[in-house]
Order: sequence, then C-alpha cells, then structure tokens
Amino acid sequence: MWPSRSTIIAQLDQGLQAFSKEQHRLLGIADPAARNALVLQMTASLRRLDYTRLIKSRNISAHRADPTHRLFDPERAAALLARNGNLDEAIWLIFLSTHFGQHKKHGWRMLRDVYSQLGKGVWTWSKVSANPQKFRAWLQHNFQHIGGAFGNHRKYETLNPVSNSGTANIVDSFVKCFQPSPSKWFSNLVQSTGNDPHTLFGAAYDGLTIERFGRLAKFDFLALLGRLDLAPIAPGSAYLSGATGPLRGARLLVDGDASSQSRARDLDEILQQLDTVLHVGMQVMEDSICNWQKSPHKFVHFRG
Repeated sequence: MWPSRSTIIAQLDQGLQAFSKEQHRLLGIADPAARNALVLQMTASLRRLDYTRLIKSRNISAHRADPTHRLFDPERAAALLARNGNLDEAIWLIFLSTHFGQHKKHGWRMLRDVYSQLGKGVWTWSKVSANPQKFRAWLQHNFQHIGGAFGNHRKYETLNPVSNSGTANIVDSFVKCFQPSPSKWFSNLVQSTGNDPHTLFGAAYDGLTIERFGRLAKFDFLALLGRLDLAPIAPGSAYLSGATGPLRGARLLVDGDASSQSRARDLDEILQQLDTVLHVGMQVMEDSICNWQKSPHKFVHFRG
C-alpha cells in the first residue's frame, strides 16, 4: 500500500519499536500486525495533511466556493477566500463545515442548503453577524426543506431552531464569541499570548465559547484552521482529556488495553515524547490512534 510512502512507513515502524524499547514500553504494538496497522493509520493521516498542502498551493476554481455548484468544497473555498483577503468568511465557513460535518452518503448537502439559503443567496459572516435573528427566522421557516444530514461526528445535532441545542443557538454563540471579526479574535490572541503555535492553540481551545462544541469539535475546528493557515495555531498535545476514541487509542497503545485507567494527562505526555521520535505532529497522532483503536490489528482506511 502506498509505495511512494515506503520510506516513511519504515521510519515510523522503526521509531515505534525504538521508543518502546528505549523510552517507554508500548504494550499495544508488541504484535507486529498491530504495529503495522498503527503505522498505516499514521501514514493515512499524513496523506490527509499533504492533501491540505496541495489545496493551498494549487489554483482553486471559483465553483469551489459556490454552495449551489456541485463542485462546492468548504476547505478549498476557505483557502480561496483567504487567498482573496476574506479571512473572516474563510473562518466562518470552516466553523459551519465543522458544525454540519460531511455525511458519508449526502456529502456537504446540508451545509450547502443552509449556506446558500436554499439557493437564494449566501449566509455570509457579514450577514449573519449583523443580524443573527434574521438567520434564526429563516431557519425557522425553512429547516424542514433542508436536505442531507449531519456528519458522523455531529450526528446528534438538530436544525430545529426551537431546540436549545439547535443550529441557530450554536450560530448565535459563534457570533457572540467572535464579534466583530473572527480574524481579529485570533489577532488579539496573538497579542495577548505570543507567537508560539502550540500555546496559541491552547489559548484558543480554552477561549472558545461555542455551544455544543465539546472537545472533538473544538479540536477539529482549530486544527483545520491551522492546517489551512487561517490562524497561526497547531496542537501541541492530543488533548485527551474529555476524549473518547483518542483516549481509548492512547490507552491501547501504551497499556495494551483500551479500557485501562491510565490518566489522560499522563498519556498525553507519553504521546508528546513519542512525537519527538516520530515527528508526525499531534494532529496526526490524535487522528491515527483514534482510527487505529477501531481496528487495531487490521488497517481500515477511515475517511471521516
């Protein structure tokens, strides 16, 4: 699999074995099949980062930012918006894509329907932030006509504006958090916190006050902003506190038991030490161990 990645695959395998032997025993990869499955998950995660780099370096069709067009893609759209100087809209669109998620069957249909006002306009940051109640009223009138479905990570969300956990309340909380400007919010964070991407990520993570954005949504949202260069941030840890899949993966990796009682803080420190050997970054670490624990002895290519 992935012949062009054979060198990195070998390096990751050697690095895991060396770390387990010389620094901290990793009971979960004693079985070569389990180690190979984890290495392939790490490689798959690295390929996703490479995909983001390609997005940023290539020409992007304007259709990618048109929610009524079949080529609409929020990541490419955000990259194009930022390239054209509209950083606030880019951050807003990544928030919306995180909230709705990409559904395995329906793709970005729900996001497209909402963002495009069901084909009658665009709910831009400037429009929504200027009048969140107008967005709420539109959703109240139209939510039953919106197609698609929330993505797997957001499957318990609802469009119904009557619900306290509905999309309208979540949008309200985003507007309140980032008024008057999402890009300015991050600029202020740099001024108050400094330039270290890891420290900035932590400050942003702690400072987000978006309703129903728990550990997973906050991590995904901020990590994607960093990957797309929409904010100067990068996670310095796997943020295992409050996690489910990544914490199970870390326990499986270190203890050989996904149900062990090892503390998230201790496991996070071990993963950070491991990354000084593997040099894959904590986004890859978090993503790969989460996917690996779902199928620890046979690689399964998870795509979302």
